[in-house]
Amino acid sequence: MSLTIVFDLDGTLAETAPDLIDALNFVLAGDGIAPVPVEAARSMLGAGARALIERGYARAERDLTKARLDALFVEFLNFYNAHIADKSTLFPGVEACLDRFAAAGWRLAVCTNKLEYSSNLLLEKLGVRDRFVFVCGQDTFGVAKPDPRPLRETVARAGGRLDRSVMIGDSLTDIRTARAAGIPVVAVDFGYTDTPVAQLGPDRVVSHFDALDAAVRALT
Repeated sequence: MSLTIVFDLDGTLAETAPDLIDALNFVLAGDGIAPVPVEAARSMLGAGARALIERGYARAERDLTKARLDALFVEFLNFYNAHIADKSTLFPGVEACLDRFAAAGWRLAVCTNKLEYSSNLLLEKLGVRDRFVFVCGQDTFGVAKPDPRPLRETVARAGGRLDRSVMIGDSLTDIRTARAAGIPVVAVDFGYTDTPVAQLGPDRVVSHFDALDAAVRALT
């Protein structure tokens, strides 16, 4: 049976920090909060847009009610979706790697804490949406990573099996999700984490997509 490879999106397949931080700064500006530098993104991204907004306000030591967060979330999404690929790019080697995996007959899917609509939109703008048989967002199954359900459901929707699957991610969230789902995980070391990913206990670490094939094969 062929393998199912499930990728995280932000910080794994694509460098999305500039556009995400631009959207965050758009909503922060509405409350007179100084912009967050893109260099701060590594420790702020990965848990979805609501968490990013909360972290932005916490960084400025500003209180945020649920009602205000709900309103800012809508503003954030409208701005972000309108500028989703202004500065975002695929990481080096991604397209060639996806081609190699497809040629090997492997199923490819995405499981991210980005919303499903935004995930599909970004992948379309980056020209790779058609490479993936299924894309799962934070809202697809009503629960987000590190809960293992989104990953398990993504594998199932892709037509795969957990015992023939590998997760590719960049953060502790992805590692915890894979562990909870009972599948191996490869971490890229150039993503969004404030702790070096090698210290977080993935099965393998790669520094470029050229090395991902060998890492996946070693685990399967």
